[in-house]
Amino acid sequence: MLRLENTLTGRKEEFKPTRGKIVRFYTCGPTVYNFVHIGNLRTYIFEDVLRRALRYEGYKTLQVMNITDIEDKIIKKAKTEGKTIKEITIPFTRSFMEDLKKLNIEKPEIMPRATAHIKEMIALIEKLLQKGFAYKGNDGSIYFDITKSEGYGKLAKIDKKNLKAGIRIEADEYNKDEAQDFVLWKAKKEGEPSWKSPFGPGRPGWHIECSAMSIKYLGESFDIHTGGIDNAFPHHENEIAQSEAATGKIFSRFWLHGEHLLVGGEKMAKSAGNFYTMRDIEKKGYDPTAFRYLVLSNHYRSKLNFTWESLTAAKNGYQNLRDEIKRARAMADKKDKHNKSKEKEYLSIFKQAIENDLGAPEGLAEIWNVMKDKDLSPVSKIFLAEEMDKVLGLGIAKMKSRPVTLEVRKIIKEREMARTEKDFNKSDILRNKAEELGYRIEDTPKGPIAIGI
Repeated sequence: MLRLENTLTGRKEEFKPTRGKIVRFYTCGPTVYNFVHIGNLRTYIFEDVLRRALRYEGYKTLQVMNITDIEDKIIKKAKTEGKTIKEITIPFTRSFMEDLKKLNIEKPEIMPRATAHIKEMIALIEKLLQKGFAYKGNDGSIYFDITKSEGYGKLAKIDKKNLKAGIRIEADEYNKDEAQDFVLWKAKKEGEPSWKSPFGPGRPGWHIECSAMSIKYLGESFDIHTGGIDNAFPHHENEIAQSEAATGKIFSRFWLHGEHLLVGGEKMAKSAGNFYTMRDIEKKGYDPTAFRYLVLSNHYRSKLNFTWESLTAAKNGYQNLRDEIKRARAMADKKDKHNKSKEKEYLSIFKQAIENDLGAPEGLAEIWNVMKDKDLSPVSKIFLAEEMDKVLGLGIAKMKSRPVTLEVRKIIKEREMARTEKDFNKSDILRNKAEELGYRIEDTPKGPIAIGI
């Protein structure tokens, strides 16, 4: 049984979807005004592991990940660079999709853009106005009255005594000690994009965007909402307040949050200027999957301090795993038999790790236990590694050595003859020649094998 740490309750709880075998969950996507930094990508990797784990448990997924293409930072950048909103958001949306692909992150079933759902946002705001949860400010913007929300603060564990009643904030992001009425609809300003609405021209606030899109595609109440821990307040808290006020239903049953990626002990953030992107990683010669390997080595709810040294260690670990997989494939024989009892034992241990709040580090360690087990046949090792990788997503099924060429086969044969004649100098020369051709020769109990480097 899958157990997940629910931020809302502060407890690890057994998870089951409310509608049969379909898990409906929402993922806060990127605000596309810049390249997504690797701190954000760590969160998307954790959410991908969740998605894969749900399917591993036999469920189907209906995942919605929004693309925020209208927001304060986007407008500011467009003004600064003298560009249109689309000229900013379209290229960065494209680069985000490229990052997902490089990191083996599966594409969610639905990826809605905020600007394509203004109608739904307006309708939700109208409902909040009708029910008395929202009001029009002196500036013409529409605000949510947090004092009318009975459970406000339940996600971020904010004491209601600290709420600043009657004080409004128009910024999309603010600190935990600034709990106050937040904007739903921003009245039109000179030089900013706007849309028509019953309460005057303007644009949506950030928080209403996610509520409108999640309700449209997942229903008024769904199973899981995910995001980075920095989204818990104010964004997710405000989502809960406005959504539950509008529908009278529990917005999301489970809330899962990934912890911060740190740099030098500090939170990685674009605003702090201490962030790296996937392009920075690739420029230094790292395979993007090495970053995924690093992320999987740490639990999603633990802070991870990123250093180039830690990424190098992950790169080496990932490369060693690739070598082990390639070695097992090269040694696999049609006559090999599966060790069913040991396979069942390993899969049971792996499943327990994943079911314990997505224990990816323990799951990754189990793949290594499999590869080091001398009692397992190569076919059993390959089977187990590929099975576990259905959750971890390291691309093990694609880790295959190149076909051995006739030239290399000839080298192997000549080298064996040299070894038989105890001409070890010639043997070493032939081994080096194979390496120059891109193959490493290894001696095994079954005889020499060649592995594509």
